[in-house]
Amino acid sequence: MNAGRMTAQVWLLLFALSVLWGGSFFFVGVAVPALPPLTIVAARVVLAALVLLLILHAMGIALPRRRDLWLAFFGMGLLNNVIPFTLIVWGQGQIPSGLASILNATTPISTALVAHAFTTDEKLTPNRILGVLLGVAGVAVMLGTDLLDLRLADTLLAQGACLLATLSYACAGVFGRRFRRMDVPPLVTAGGQLVASSVILLPLALLTDRPWILPLPGWPVLAALAALAVLSTALAYVIFFRVMAAAGSNVNLVTLLVPVSAILLGVLVLGETLLPRHLFGFGIVALGLAAIDGRLLALFRKKPVYPG
Repeated sequence: MNAGRMTAQVWLLLFALSVLWGGSFFFVGVAVPALPPLTIVAARVVLAALVLLLILHAMGIALPRRRDLWLAFFGMGLLNNVIPFTLIVWGQGQIPSGLASILNATTPISTALVAHAFTTDEKLTPNRILGVLLGVAGVAVMLGTDLLDLRLADTLLAQGACLLATLSYACAGVFGRRFRRMDVPPLVTAGGQLVASSVILLPLALLTDRPWILPLPGWPVLAALAALAVLSTALAYVIFFRVMAAAGSNVNLVTLLVPVSAILLGVLVLGETLLPRHLFGFGIVALGLAAIDGRLLALFRKKPVYPG
């Protein structure tokens, strides 16, 4: 999809989307001390699925009944919701929400590698290769001496889980290309995958966590769960597809804004702190994303214009 024009309205929507997705790390940070990861993820997708089903019903759109579509919905739900949501929530139980969001910002780098391996029209170009190298360097800077400190093995596993989630998102991006060929509207895809994810996650959460025996969480946790589902999942999908329709591939720029929103929320509300190397590492990752987007090399390729 070609990039569209970035109008002021599109930039406002993009910023709103970054706040919603950045807020997801904040909301998880509120809920994760009180609830097991699977219960949080199941509540997120079930409630979000209900909201999107209501939106689709209000628009007069029904979910399709084709078997091949539902198999695709389950595949997409597994790759785009079940696996990454669970890994990120588990990881965020060990690391700050700001760091989790920074690691999540490497998703376009994982996407570039997966797309090169499994597609014919999104091969690695010089700017994409530069972006991948910068991204790996940025992640290495963020991890820093943690890579050499065996006493922080639990934290490394959590950071690895967040990075593995980006690989799942990347596979979902390639897998989801089939919905265009199937002529499925994006909002229907979102609703179908969330329903499928709910069918997978709800039984797992009930069997493993037995949430009915857990202490009833306080209102802040319940409010965080509701906001995670309604704002950071259901509403975020609606805005995401609207921005994509207006600005095409420019919607990927949101990944540069999400960590900033998550960091600000984590610091202002949760009292979290990030080391300077985390921010420096994210800066390198941001350069990598800009290179993948083509903007970084374009700056060097511009020829100076002389007057006269």
